[in-house]
Amino acid sequence: MSAPGLMLCDDLIFFSRVSGTARAAGLAVRMVRTAADLLAAARAAAPGGVILDVHNPGLDLPALLADLKAVCDPAPRVTAYGSHVEADVLRAARQAGCDRVMPRSQFVTELDAKIGEWLGANG
Repeated sequence: MSAPGLMLCDDLIFFSRVSGTARAAGLAVRMVRTAADLLAAARAAAPGGVILDVHNPGLDLPALLADLKAVCDPAPRVTAYGSHVEADVLRAARQAGCDRVMPRSQFVTELDAKIGEWLGANG
């Protein structure tokens, strides 16, 4: 089994869907609710990949990505999702350096096929 992934979100029901898909693929993902929790978990064990909700309260994405790169060598792949109606937020996530950014609807559509890639198991 590869290193567990981390998911920064505050939606337990949505996380359950993602973690169930990961488990079915033989992967593990842990939910964290804050950027500080994400960094603490990454320091303890470098994640295979990171999935994050760009609408997480108080998220400073450029700072988080810089800090993540500082605590993980190599830096994990970061997949971000958010509301399709807030294109500026998604664009900012791309500019901040997320590896993959998409609307939540696309994330859900691709979940089964791409979970391994997003969690660093292949790719």
